[in-house]
Amino acid sequence: MGYGAFAALRKVLVSGLFVSWGYTATAEPVVIAALGDSLTQGYGLVEQDGFVPQLERWLQVNGAEVRLINAGVSGDTTAGGASRVEWTLTPDVDAMIVALGGNDLLRGLDPDLSRANLTAILSAAETNDVDVLLIGMQAPSNYGPDYKQAFDTIYPDLAEQFDVLYAESFFDGLASGGDPNAVSQYMQPDGIHPNAQGVAQIVEALGPSVLELVKMSGEQG
Repeated sequence: MGYGAFAALRKVLVSGLFVSWGYTATAEPVVIAALGDSLTQGYGLVEQDGFVPQLERWLQVNGAEVRLINAGVSGDTTAGGASRVEWTLTPDVDAMIVALGGNDLLRGLDPDLSRANLTAILSAAETNDVDVLLIGMQAPSNYGPDYKQAFDTIYPDLAEQFDVLYAESFFDGLASGGDPNAVSQYMQPDGIHPNAQGVAQIVEALGPSVLELVKMSGEQG
């Protein structure tokens, strides 16, 4: 047997040993922390129906080697996210989804405060070399045009400033041409949180952006 054939055979045998011993040549999964509020946490749903478990399954079905960490806290504001982002970004975290701001709106908080808190979160991610998908939030019109303008521009402005991935809204997957009856079938009785079917719709819409985040983090890793 020539040397080249022997080397090829040896490579096949060694590869087989690695497989039989439980070792594989695949890359480590990309670890993503989902920093958010009750929408991320999965309020009102059994665990497997929540946003993070459904998104993780969707990503894996679509070929991503990924592990998601549920860093959603029900009732959290952007201030809460800013206060816990440092200990959320453990050394194993490669990327982060930021989905905060809904509770700021429910409390009518000053948009300047929300902007400052989100800036702190993105600054922490930048310092820790963690890629980010920032998910936007839009204020309702009843706060007035000035408030809405100030709040709605926070997310695209910061996405550009920090050069991070951006998705316009958590609820894009529930868009229905303005028909409230069509949306209601995907919501829990409180009219605020999606039901399991609604989460599935949201995941379908956001999934491609998260796949892009996985790809970006995997390339840098």
